[in-house]
Amino acid sequence: MEKTKRILIKISGEALAGAEGKGLDAKVLERFTGEIAQVARVGIQTALVMGAGNFYRGLQAQNTAIGRVQGDFMGMTATVINALALQSFFAAQGLDAEVFSALYVEKITRKLYPPQAVAALEAGKIVLFAGGTGNPFFTTDTAGVLRAVEIGADLMLKATRVDGVYSDDPEKNPAARRYERLGYDEALEKNLRIMDATAFALARENRLPIVVFDINTPGNLTKLLLQGLPVGTRVEALA
Repeated sequence: MEKTKRILIKISGEALAGAEGKGLDAKVLERFTGEIAQVARVGIQTALVMGAGNFYRGLQAQNTAIGRVQGDFMGMTATVINALALQSFFAAQGLDAEVFSALYVEKITRKLYPPQAVAALEAGKIVLFAGGTGNPFFTTDTAGVLRAVEIGADLMLKATRVDGVYSDDPEKNPAARRYERLGYDEALEKNLRIMDATAFALARENRLPIVVFDINTPGNLTKLLLQGLPVGTRVEALA
């Protein structure tokens, strides 16, 4: 396996909230940015896409006066809050981080332009992508794959609360089997819901490898990227 040069991590908003499930948990942010700092310091260029489930989801507004479209924009705006929080914690780790947003917020974010994001990565900065895709009805999974493809990432890491992809829901079925490696076609044939269909199709078309892993277990990120240990499930083109 070739050495990883550039990665994109997609992390849910709930993961940033810790046990509370909402808002931001300073201890979680400190641990998470600390692990990424270890990765960045050995020269792995790192970008992140974050969700906003710790503050707001567009689906919450679907059957209210707000509506899905406005709700999705509210959720995308909330990702900017998460990005700013991570930017501050990276600064505390001694790392420079820049926020690029599909929803441009003057003074606190940069306008999203992939070549500028790549230049920031090559300058040794952490890149934080906020604002989702900039359009309603698309998930942060899709935003994650899209940004990974745009910056030419070697690998996308999907940080979740489970330690990989299973044959069934492991929280409901104790007999569910965890896969260490999967091909795109096998994942489709077995209807394994790794991410939404749009995101998965884009990853498959661009042959973007994806690793699904448990971000809540301390050390998983460094075990995967620095020690080469088989953490989580790797999904890729096998042919």
